[in-house]
Amino acid sequence: MLKAIIVDDEPWVLEGLRTMVDWAKYGFELCGEAMNGPDALRMIERYQPDLVLTDINMPVLSGLELISRVNGTMARPPRFIILSGYDDFQYARTALRERVEQYLLKPVDEEELELLLSQLSLLIQSEIASKDERQKKQSLIIGGMLSRLILGENEEDLRMMAANLMKLTGDTELLGILMEPPAAAAHLDAVESFFTPELVYNSFQDSAGRTGLLLQSAGLSRESLKDGARRLQLELTGLLQQPVTVMVTDRMTGIDSLKDIYLQLLEMWKLRFGKEQGGVFFHCDFKKCGTEASWEQTAFAKLPEKVMAGDPEGIESCVQDIFMSYARQLSAVEAVQAGIAHLEMTLCRLVAEHNGEPGTMMNGHQAKYGSLGELGDYSRLSLYVSGLCKTAADYLAQLQEANEGNTIYNVIRYVDQEFRSKLQLQELARQFHMNPAYLGQLFRKETGRSFSEYLNVKRIEAAKALLKRTELKISDVAAQVGFSNTDYFIDKFKGITGILPSVYKNSDHSKQL
Repeated sequence: MLKAIIVDDEPWVLEGLRTMVDWAKYGFELCGEAMNGPDALRMIERYQPDLVLTDINMPVLSGLELISRVNGTMARPPRFIILSGYDDFQYARTALRERVEQYLLKPVDEEELELLLSQLSLLIQSEIASKDERQKKQSLIIGGMLSRLILGENEEDLRMMAANLMKLTGDTELLGILMEPPAAAAHLDAVESFFTPELVYNSFQDSAGRTGLLLQSAGLSRESLKDGARRLQLELTGLLQQPVTVMVTDRMTGIDSLKDIYLQLLEMWKLRFGKEQGGVFFHCDFKKCGTEASWEQTAFAKLPEKVMAGDPEGIESCVQDIFMSYARQLSAVEAVQAGIAHLEMTLCRLVAEHNGEPGTMMNGHQAKYGSLGELGDYSRLSLYVSGLCKTAADYLAQLQEANEGNTIYNVIRYVDQEFRSKLQLQELARQFHMNPAYLGQLFRKETGRSFSEYLNVKRIEAAKALLKRTELKISDVAAQVGFSNTDYFIDKFKGITGILPSVYKNSDHSKQL
């Protein structure tokens, strides 16, 4: 049902408009009446109507002033119909410049108004349907990009395209929400109404079919977030008639924080959902309950090295040691699953870096061993981890063999590993037996950047991590990532990120609730 508001300083006109027209017949709900411009403004802001009928000659704020102000402040202003007792062409001409649909003289002709409402109803509904379709298509595109990013794809073009579509800057504040069971994803429209009308969010789906939300949360207070999450959980529980769990991450910034947001969601899903049926969980509160998850993740730290070395005996020995430690500490199965999930992300990232398909690898592995969430005992989890590592080791060996003949791939891998060193294109060309100019062309074709641009971006990304996680001086950070000149580092950092390294260092890049 479309929403309409009528505005007139004469009570009898308001009553006549309210009673003479069957608003519902034309798809409208009359949600408010105002007798002056200021009251009408407040009512329009509150109800966000699709149509406003307003008198043109009112005290304090005229009808045209009201329309001009609404058009200047609202992203999607309503349609307007002007009512007036003055047959003045100048008024009409001014009104038509302000997105006014019609200029009706008092007393209003009932048939004329009903015909106009019928036409406007079709027009507005068509616009809404068209907008919803565009938004749906864009949401599907964004959702697909986010899903690829959380699964380990890290191409700069993909990140930039996703950031542009979502209008994200480097300091856009983000947080993630995960809802269980999966059926809750069918009610995503409820999200906006439980927070603020201006809230911007996008959905994504991981390889296990879990649906999450990425919220642009600037301006959303801690109290509003907690209250909205709890009301959302209660509403979804009522709609689905079963317990619903809502999990909320810490606040972070920029598209590069997406993987950390996803890992927090996955961590809460593994460690909480198996123990609690329904409820709202916040990662900042969860961290206060203990450090079990970080221990579980650390326990697997040596396995990726064994996988890269293609050492099946070392993998088996390491897996046995890990699960013996679990047994001695009586670790919860959910905690073990969280550690394995972190290992999965690490191995998927390695596969992606070697030009492989993480999704293909995981699908084949899960077809043989089952889904991680379905494994409820140490024995099957141990087999799952052992099989995963051996599958990844074999796949990575195949990828490395396939890539051996690809010189430019080896050059890029070398730069990715040695970017902190003093690298020059001419030296790389000699090392890999290539013509420097030709190598430069291949490098730009493969990466979309010149050699120097690519090198500077790698160094700045490493510098951002040091600035965020250490207390090193700016000059020391510059030296550690490969810049011999601090002023040059500062200039490049600002050119790539848009802000000075000192500003980045002192800003809060991992805000909590």
